[in-house]
Amino acid sequence: MSDQQVRDELSQLEGYTFDDKPWVTPKPLNECRVAVVTTAGLTVDNNADWNPGDQAFTLLPDDRRDFTLAHFSSNFDRTGWVVDPNVVLPLDRLDEMAAEGVIKSVANVHVSFMGAQIDHTLETIRLDTGPAAAKALLDDDVDLVLLTPV
Repeated sequence: MSDQQVRDELSQLEGYTFDDKPWVTPKPLNECRVAVVTTAGLTVDNNADWNPGDQAFTLLPDDRRDFTLAHFSSNFDRTGWVVDPNVVLPLDRLDEMAAEGVIKSVANVHVSFMGAQIDHTLETIRLDTGPAAAKALLDDDVDLVLLTPV
């Protein structure tokens, strides 16, 4: 599938409208514990078994760096990941920011979903796996999430 075909298909997706628009005043960055949420389909077990429509997530431990990029889309350019995994999962940069006091700390866990979702409703992510991933981050006292869409 060409890039234009993907863009044409995805441009037809409807966005969600929420009645409530909650607002919280954020903490200063140097008081924030930061996690990464990516759509790169990363795994920790060397298992590249993500499938189209899979709306699950994987928790990525901060003390590991041997993740497998399992994104199934042929349109995903893996060059950046091969050259520098921080392009997708900037854990080294977050560690540096924590050491410099720019952020308070780096989370113990990060989250990876599979991008390129083709399900028009994404109900599972919205009602099940999304809240479960958020709970895992809240359980780790995460204040701020850096999103790395791929």
